[in-house]
Amino acid sequence: MNSISAPVSSTASLDDPFYYLANFRFVLDWVSDRHADLLSEQELAFGERFAAVPKAAQALLVRMVMRKGDCFRSRKLEYAEIGAAREALTPLIEAGWVEAEPKLKLVELFRLLRLDELRQALAGEIAAAGLTSSASKAAIGEALLPELDQPRPLAQWWPQASAVLGEERIVRLTLMPWCDRLRLMFFGNLRQDWSEFVLTELGLQRFERVEWHPDSRAFRNREEVDAYLSLHALRERLAAGETPEELMAEVPTVPGDNVWLAQRRGRLLFHLGQAAERAGQVALALDLYGASGAGLGGQVEARIRRLRLLERMGEYRQAHSLASKALMAPACEQEHQALERLVPRLCRRLGLAAPEHAPEATPQRFELCLARAATVSVERAVAEHLTRPDAPVYYVENTLVTGLFGLLCWPALFAPLPGAFFHPFHSGPADLYRDDFVARRRELFEASLARLDEGSHGEAIWNTWREKRGLASPFVHWEGLDEAMLELALRCIPAVHLRACFERLLTDLRDNRAGLPDLIQFTPEAAESRYRLIEVKGPGDRLQDNQRRWLACFRQHGIPAAVCHVSWQPDRRHE
Repeated sequence: MNSISAPVSSTASLDDPFYYLANFRFVLDWVSDRHADLLSEQELAFGERFAAVPKAAQALLVRMVMRKGDCFRSRKLEYAEIGAAREALTPLIEAGWVEAEPKLKLVELFRLLRLDELRQALAGEIAAAGLTSSASKAAIGEALLPELDQPRPLAQWWPQASAVLGEERIVRLTLMPWCDRLRLMFFGNLRQDWSEFVLTELGLQRFERVEWHPDSRAFRNREEVDAYLSLHALRERLAAGETPEELMAEVPTVPGDNVWLAQRRGRLLFHLGQAAERAGQVALALDLYGASGAGLGGQVEARIRRLRLLERMGEYRQAHSLASKALMAPACEQEHQALERLVPRLCRRLGLAAPEHAPEATPQRFELCLARAATVSVERAVAEHLTRPDAPVYYVENTLVTGLFGLLCWPALFAPLPGAFFHPFHSGPADLYRDDFVARRRELFEASLARLDEGSHGEAIWNTWREKRGLASPFVHWEGLDEAMLELALRCIPAVHLRACFERLLTDLRDNRAGLPDLIQFTPEAAESRYRLIEVKGPGDRLQDNQRRWLACFRQHGIPAAVCHVSWQPDRRHE
C-alpha cells in the first residue's frame, strides 16, 4: 500500500511560469502508469508525441485545454512565457492536435468576432434579413442564428477575412475529447478540473492524506469510461436544448454490476423524463420514469414521479396497484412518506378502504411577529430576536449535526479502502453515496459511535477539529463550526441525541444530510444544560418533506425541536 503524495508534492510551484504544463504532465504520467490497460494505442503513444514537440508548443496546447471552448483567435493565445503563438501553433497543427481552418457554426462565429467584424462578415445576410448596418449583436443573432446553421470555414463566412485580420487566424483544438478522458480517469469525475492544482498550491484547498492501494482507480475497464463520457455528453446536450426523444435512443447501457454508473444512467433517464413531461409528452415521460426507477441504480424520485403522473392522467387503478406493492417494501423514508400520502388518495378515487397508518404528528410550533428585517434573512432575524446572553442562538441549518458527525466519524469516512481514494484531491471518498458505502465500513462507524456511549466523543471531536481543521470534508464546513459553538454543542447536546441523528444520517447519507433545522439555542447555564432546534418558516413558507422526516426523528427520540412561524409587523410609516 502506498501513500498518496501530499498536494504540495503533486502540484507545481506557481513561481514556475510553466506550472500548468508541469501539472498536465503529472496527470498524463499518473494516468499512463495506472490506467495503461484502459488506453488505446494512440492514447498510449500521446505521451511520447507530446514530449517530442517544443516546450512552447506543449505549453500552448495545455493553455488551450484549460480554457473554455475549443475555438480560439490566435491573437488571444499570446502568453509571455510562450512567445509567438504563430510559431507555437505550427507543431500542434502538424501533429493534428489543432485544426488550422476549422468549419465554424454561426454561434461560434458570434462568440469569436467583434460586432464590427460581424457586420462586415455578414453584411449581405444582415441586409437580406431587413436589418440596418447598425443592428446590435443581439438583433443580428435573433435574425440569423435560426436560419444559418451550416458550418463553414471562416473564409466562406467572410471572404475578406484575411485582408482584414492579416496573419491572425481562428483555430480549433481537436484534442478535447482525449483531455476530458484523461481528466476523468484521473479524478474519477468531470466536476473537478485543472484548477484543483492551482487552488491547492495557493493553499485555498487542502486535502486529507490517505493511503491508496496501487490498483485503486475509478474505472475497471474502458467500457465504463466510455459509458460515463456518453452519459455526461447526453446531460450536456439536454441542457443545451435537445429534446428527450432525440437523446433517449443514445442512452448507453452500463456494465451489469456497476451500481454507481447505473445510478448515473438512472438519473439521466429521470431528467429526460422531466423534460418530456414539461413538453407535454406524457407517454414518453412515463416510459422514461419507468426505466429510471427500475432495476440496478433505480431512482426513487422517478418511481414517485411516475405514480403521480399516472394519478394526474386518471389512471388510478394502475397507480394504486403499483403504489400498494411499493408501500409493502419502500426503498427509503422518502419513498415511504410519498406513498403514505398517495395510496389513500388513490383509494378514495377507487372507493377502496385506505390502509391504516399512524397519522403524521404535528410538530411543536410557536409564532413570532417581528419588524421586517431589510438586511438579514428571516432565519437570522429570529436568531437575533431569541438570543440572550444566557441562551445564545446560532444559525446552523445543515452544518452543525453533519459537522459533528464528520468530526467524530473522520476515521471511517477517510478509511483507505480500495476504490475510495485514488488521486491527491479527494474531498471525500469516491464511493460516498454508493449503496455499500456504510456496509464496507460498518466496524469503523460502530467504533466511532461507540465513543458516544463511552462519553469520549467530545475528546475525539476536539482532536479531529484541531488536527484536521481546514482539510476538505464532505460533512465538515469549517467556517460554520467555530470554537465557541462547538464547545456549547458538546456541553448541551446529550450523546444519546447525537447517536440518534448520526444513525439516521448513516441510513441515507445523500438525502439525510439536508432538511435539518435552521437554528439551535443553547441554555448552558441552566441546572441541566439544554438546547432546542428551531426550524424557521416565514410568511407563506411551509415545511419541506425532508424537514418533516427529520422532525419525526426528533419526536421519536425525544430531541427538543420546534417550528417557528414568522409574520411581519405592519409598516406604519405611510399611515
